[in-house]
Amino acid sequence: MIPKTFKEVIDLGDGRTISLETGKLAKQAHGSVVVQMGNAMLLCTVVSSYTPTTMDFFPLTLDYREKFAAAGLFPGGYFKREARPSSEEILVMRLVDRVLRPLFPKDYKFETQVMIQLMSHDDEVMPDALAGLAASAAIQLSDIPFETPISEARVARINGEFVLNPSREKLAEADMDIMVGASADSVMMVEGQMDECSEEEMAEAIKFAHEAIKVQCEAQIRLAEAFGKKETREYEVAETDEEIEKKIYDATYQKAYDIAKSGTSKKERSEAFSNLKEEVKAMFSEEELEEKGKMISGYFNDAQKKAVRDLTLKEGIRLDGRKTDEIRPIWCEVDYLPSTHGSAIFTRGETQALATVTLGTSREANQVDLPTQQGEETFYLHYNFPPFSTGEAYPIRGTSRREIGHGNLAQRALKGMIPADCPYTVRVVSEVLESNGSSSMATVCAGTMSLMDAGVQLKKPVSGIAMGLISDGENYAVLSDILGDEDHLGDMDFKVTGTEDGITACQMDIKIKGLSYEILVNALKQAREGRLHILEKLTETIPTPNQNVKAHSPKIITRRIPNEFIGALIGPGGKVIQELQKETKTEIVINEDPVTEEGIVEILGTQQEGIDKVLAKIDSITFKPEKGSVYEVKVIKILDFGAVVEYVDAPGNEVLLHISELAWERTNDVNDVLKLGDVIDVKYFGLDPKTRKDKVSRKAILPKPEGFKERAPRNDNRDNRGSRDNRGSRDNRGRDDRKPREHKN
Repeated sequence: MIPKTFKEVIDLGDGRTISLETGKLAKQAHGSVVVQMGNAMLLCTVVSSYTPTTMDFFPLTLDYREKFAAAGLFPGGYFKREARPSSEEILVMRLVDRVLRPLFPKDYKFETQVMIQLMSHDDEVMPDALAGLAASAAIQLSDIPFETPISEARVARINGEFVLNPSREKLAEADMDIMVGASADSVMMVEGQMDECSEEEMAEAIKFAHEAIKVQCEAQIRLAEAFGKKETREYEVAETDEEIEKKIYDATYQKAYDIAKSGTSKKERSEAFSNLKEEVKAMFSEEELEEKGKMISGYFNDAQKKAVRDLTLKEGIRLDGRKTDEIRPIWCEVDYLPSTHGSAIFTRGETQALATVTLGTSREANQVDLPTQQGEETFYLHYNFPPFSTGEAYPIRGTSRREIGHGNLAQRALKGMIPADCPYTVRVVSEVLESNGSSSMATVCAGTMSLMDAGVQLKKPVSGIAMGLISDGENYAVLSDILGDEDHLGDMDFKVTGTEDGITACQMDIKIKGLSYEILVNALKQAREGRLHILEKLTETIPTPNQNVKAHSPKIITRRIPNEFIGALIGPGGKVIQELQKETKTEIVINEDPVTEEGIVEILGTQQEGIDKVLAKIDSITFKPEKGSVYEVKVIKILDFGAVVEYVDAPGNEVLLHISELAWERTNDVNDVLKLGDVIDVKYFGLDPKTRKDKVSRKAILPKPEGFKERAPRNDNRDNRGSRDNRGSRDNRGRDDRKPREHKN
């Protein structure tokens, strides 16, 4: 029996539609939906346990996977099976998680899993723009408590026009690419990259996306109503006690306020708050602490949070004593590590990043192998966040999702400033050594300086800043260069990177409803002032990129050759190229350009002498003399009927200089005119129609003697013996004077 299905269609207004369908697949999940745009189909399911956990946080797992079968492809690797998620899939998980998580009730501690799977791919559709819509729609069809539908939309600006959810091909033409997550009432998340756009332009793009999201939220509500929206499940809510709440507030608020106002360091402040918490615990018996310990800790945290926020709103003072728009002290250093290709330290307050740059050939490009995208990155950035950076100790189990997300933000911030003609594959690695407020923005700053130190000719330097917002509904304060505690206690965390001329990347998480665009633009403008202040510190340390790479860094030369010569350069079994690399201490990479049908030869080496030898070898292999041109040659062999000469500028390319072409006068002995090692000029005439060999002449560039008369040419056929053509291969010997072989029956 075919199950009954329910469907809603969203018209994008340009002939494209998005459909939401439920009732056919994965019916044992608590909520499931298929989202389709073109031939792209995402299946999203959600399941939430009915048994609460003992965790202090909401155990939400958000998973996004792209199936290779969706694009008719086989997975790479030995096992030919999808395994751990790619970095690109993790980035989609983070985008959706950041919007969903705040909308579950704070006291909901039931393990919840949202799974989004790409089941069918369409080259004209980027599925990550549909993942948030799919997740929210599945939750709306379940009985899981959730505040309001949300959705996500990608906005690109192409030729000055905003485009919703463009294809990857069209996205390549965009100068702005942002992903926006929102409910019908409030924008909650923004992330993207731009080509130095203004703050007002960015706000306009967010507005455009929000209008589209409102329509998608309405469609989810209609689908849930048609399906038969389930009653929200009942669950045991956290116990509250107004008497205990007031007792703790009265005892701690002013003390917390005074600690916050003291302007001490992170360590001193943490110790003071910790001691205050112990005082609170001392107010209760052991039985009360055992029974209501979590409640007591929660009320203490609420009082502390209110005290810190009130201090900023009332007095404009922050936890470390700064004003709202004040940046912490900055110091920078470049060329710190002697053996790297480029390095830089950026320290801002209690946040420090050490960045390194490594230069390589196209062989070191980062390979992207996904059902939805295949290709490579010649610029990429990795971010490492070790436990000691926050004074903690915990096991390291691979690269965290946070590290992938922060590294991607910094990479997008810098990527647009790498010149298109940069011959290198460039890898930047940021090691976060201290963290108290936006190590990702410290990574951008350290990355900029390390690239300039390495000699990468950045178009413009880039700086970044993390901003915060505190609002009580009537008053608000925008905080520049936030601390880790301010990130936790504030209403908005947004990171902005850019050059002196505009924004290159951003990441925003907005925690309050109904944030006005006026406040958003004001916050972005204050961020610009902070960015420019930080940028000034960077350029004081290193004003412009170094003109050359370091002495120990590899130099790279790119040479294009006709495809017909690639085989000769590689040699049988790679013999020629391997011996050449060993002899010159270089790395040689050969790629084919399918458009121009040329070979692209990359030569990487630290010594110019070795690179020059490789270039000379390439010139020798690809050498083709031009008819009518004069060349310098060296005599390498004397024969009875002429001399074998080698082109000086193309060693290994030999040609016969016939005795009759030595001089206008008759030459009886080649030795009368030439000696081994002599360097002379000859004129190239192309192929001789008689011998079908390359013909060169010395006499053609000598003045003809007055009254000279040509004699009949010799007829001894000796010119067919023992010569080499310009490719260095032995010619065929004449057999006219040989007797025919006898054949026996």
